Amino acid sequence: MIPTSIPSELPATAAALCTVFIFLVPFAGAGLALINTGLGRSRSAAHCMMSALCAISVAALVYFVCGFAWQGFPGQPAHVVNLGGSSWDWIAAGTFLFRHLPLDGSPVSLAALLGMFSAGLAALIPTGSGCDRWRLGACCASTALLAGWTFPLFAHWVWGGGWLAQLGARYGMGHGFVDAGGSGTIQVTGGLTALAIAWIIGPRHGKYAADGMPSAIPGHNMVLVVFGCALTLVGWLGLNSAGAILFYGVEPVRAVGIAVNTTIAATSAAVAAAFITNTRFGKPDASLCANGWIGGLAASSAAAAFIVPAEAAIIGLVAGTLVTLSVEWFELRMSVDDPAGAISVHAVGGLWGLLAAGFFVTLPEQAASAVGIHASGQWLAQLIGISTLIGFVLPLTYGLNLLLNRFYPQRVASEGERQGMDLYELGAGAYPEFLTHSEEFTQRKI
Repeated sequence: MIPTSIPSELPATAAALCTVFIFLVPFAGAGLALINTGLGRSRSAAHCMMSALCAISVAALVYFVCGFAWQGFPGQPAHVVNLGGSSWDWIAAGTFLFRHLPLDGSPVSLAALLGMFSAGLAALIPTGSGCDRWRLGACCASTALLAGWTFPLFAHWVWGGGWLAQLGARYGMGHGFVDAGGSGTIQVTGGLTALAIAWIIGPRHGKYAADGMPSAIPGHNMVLVVFGCALTLVGWLGLNSAGAILFYGVEPVRAVGIAVNTTIAATSAAVAAAFITNTRFGKPDASLCANGWIGGLAASSAAAAFIVPAEAAIIGLVAGTLVTLSVEWFELRMSVDDPAGAISVHAVGGLWGLLAAGFFVTLPEQAASAVGIHASGQWLAQLIGISTLIGFVLPLTYGLNLLLNRFYPQRVASEGERQGMDLYELGAGAYPEFLTHSEEFTQRKI
């Protein structure tokens, strides 16, 4: 059940608890960085972790400079356009550099902090699809475009009181576009950017034979991947809970239910991936199970606060199935080389989570009548949001990165990929003990 109003102020206890939840969100970033690194080549492991650190850093700084000014918060100043006799809120009109922003635990200050972390999470996702061949400088430049424009623009439409959030009040489409934890705002936006990057820089050398058949390039460290999955769960518990409290007025006591639903979605998705891979290949595939786990988390974010555990299990099972099949489809049918499965996990999993919210989220008729909106039509609001992501955000992020590629080529030189991104761009490898030792290490001391 979605509350019918969002409080302008949070009680002290609720604000403190929401702050704690936001502090958990960076664990999700750490987990995604480890997963992307473990699923790439060993000779690019340090570079992948460095890309993650740079992406988070650039995203935070750019979001601080202009991102939140364009994302805003419900009730804050915004630019509107008049279409069809209605005023549509399309971008916030805040101040740059967090000026005049009260950093005092108020809802708007908590939204700024959560938005900074969320922009970093969205920026981490493309590092998985560009693994082993995406230049560090290009990653930073692409992140600046994402955190400075693409992410805050869509985030305003959903979290900042923009036109997608207004679909319920204006046109009776349920509660408007529902995305409490960022299935669309973070996951799909980042996943579609990952697709754009994979298209622009192309596959790794040796990935596809002359006849177009892909070759398996397994990840180098599944221990990092599985540990990353555990960290992401912690981060997602905070992300889903904080988003529901801040942007939808959910009572903090419902955090237990949010945690249960988030966990069930992730575990159900992992079990679905294990079952499918064991049935098809005779043994479960660890990397695809990890992808299923993250796909379940991505799908849970839209509506974890507004569903029951049985519905969370359905969302997770479908997400795990879709992610597992989507990884193969992108690789085999679309010739998209995505080492970490980021497109399938975040874009496909997130899109399913948004659609599932249309099926499972309801607003009681009596409460809807009191605020002038209808309980029906939620699926239509979700469908409009999904169409906006595919029809607007994908062309936007692809166009921006294609333009960037014209001035600053995003793919590393062939020598860099052959030598390894660690040595070529950083000058040192992640695993120096794997290299041939010199005499000083092999010579016996007498």
